[in-house]
Amino acid sequence: MVWVSLVRLLTVSASVGKALLAIAIVGGVMLPPTAHALRGMVPVVVVGLSTLVLLRVDVPATLAQLHRPGRLAAILAVQMVACPVLVWALVRELPLDTSIADAVVIFATDSAIISAPAYARLLGLDAEIALLGALAGTLLVPVTAPLIAWALTGVGLAISMKAFSARLGTVVLVPLLLSLLVRRLAGAPRLEALGPALDGLTVWLLVALGFGVMDGVGARLLAEPAWVVEATLVACAATAGLNLATAIVLLPFGVRVAATAGMLSGFRSMVLYLAVLPTGADARVAVFFGLYQIPLYIGPLIMAPAYRWLLRGRRNDPA
Repeated sequence: MVWVSLVRLLTVSASVGKALLAIAIVGGVMLPPTAHALRGMVPVVVVGLSTLVLLRVDVPATLAQLHRPGRLAAILAVQMVACPVLVWALVRELPLDTSIADAVVIFATDSAIISAPAYARLLGLDAEIALLGALAGTLLVPVTAPLIAWALTGVGLAISMKAFSARLGTVVLVPLLLSLLVRRLAGAPRLEALGPALDGLTVWLLVALGFGVMDGVGARLLAEPAWVVEATLVACAATAGLNLATAIVLLPFGVRVAATAGMLSGFRSMVLYLAVLPTGADARVAVFFGLYQIPLYIGPLIMAPAYRWLLRGRRNDPA
């Protein structure tokens, strides 16, 4: 009975996932003790999220995407190279605080969040393309990000192999092993039946992550309200703008692929950057990465109607 009730609760959670994510980000600001307590759980939550993502993807469909390497290369080129140059060209013409201008350019050099397939499922996008884009971007970050960030902002991102290996292990290798073990023990039919409940569990882990990454943002809001408002508006504009710009550029690949690629460009992972920012960098750059979680968590709730309208009758893209 308890198991059945839990499965039902998680299934319902999946259906209201977008609203729960929006609530989480507000809660992280309004409840500092809870945010601080969950901050230490972030690495464990990331492993859990990545494991669930790998459990829910269609493995054959994901591997089939590799038969179109040109499409994946185009998505990565736009996301990892064109986007930061576009953001840099725009912010240098705007009267932004220097820390915000640097932070938003650095933000645009990072890869997509590893939980991108979960967001894709929430929004009706292509989870398999989202997974490949996120994983490939993660592998490219140490090559592309330090050079581009330094060239455009002068901020050096010393991404060591130790830090990168730790990130790779956290978001890829350990979750991959755990997902293979669970698949073997549970079996494909049972996992398929529990799919909506697993999506609900993913939502709750995202809620916990949302609280944890907002630790300290409330205090900064009280200390520098004007700066926080400016940074939040810029983060929201960057998320929406990169999403739209990427989708427009990649429209020749089909609406669903373009929309998925747009999501990858707008929803970025900042975890590694928090660890490799140089000691001389403005401390508010790191705070911006926390504030960026606001559009990341509220975005699905706001953007879902637009995605539904775009994708009507377009579940499959041309080959």
